Amino acid sequence: MKTPYITPEGEKRLRDELNELWRVKRPAVTQAVSEAAALGDRSENAEYIYGKKQLREIDRRVRFLRKRLEELKVVSQTPDDPEKVYFGAVVHLCDEDGQEKRYRLVGVDEFDLRAGSISIDSPMARALLGKRAGDEVLVRTPEAEKYWEILGITYPSASP
Repeated sequence: MKTPYITPEGEKRLRDELNELWRVKRPAVTQAVSEAAALGDRSENAEYIYGKKQLREIDRRVRFLRKRLEELKVVSQTPDDPEKVYFGAVVHLCDEDGQEKRYRLVGVDEFDLRAGSISIDSPMARALLGKRAGDEVLVRTPEAEKYWEILGITYPSASP
């Protein structure tokens, strides 16, 4: 089950995507389909068939985004105990080999490993939750087990 939390930045990205799909892309594709339909035989009209497929994909994504945005809870404040790892924390870690990593715990709808954002539902995040700087955590993944030491915890300031 997906955790229903999201950062303010993540919610804004989803709302921007919904707005772009609904107010920009869908009207443009609808216009293209209408023009293609006016050309006559629709059964062999590639522009018409492709446009209808695009509309179905846009509508599917719009339905998903609307439903998901209703379910999500935006977490914009820092926790009462910012010395512990909770949702939204940026955690500075060091593994057994001395390799350092920095991850931000975010919602499942906004994780991006390349940007250093991991899902709150990931094995790494689950192992880190509630821990403090100086704690050592064991992270179990399907591939291996690995120990990490928490070097520091910060929380980005809330967005306006």
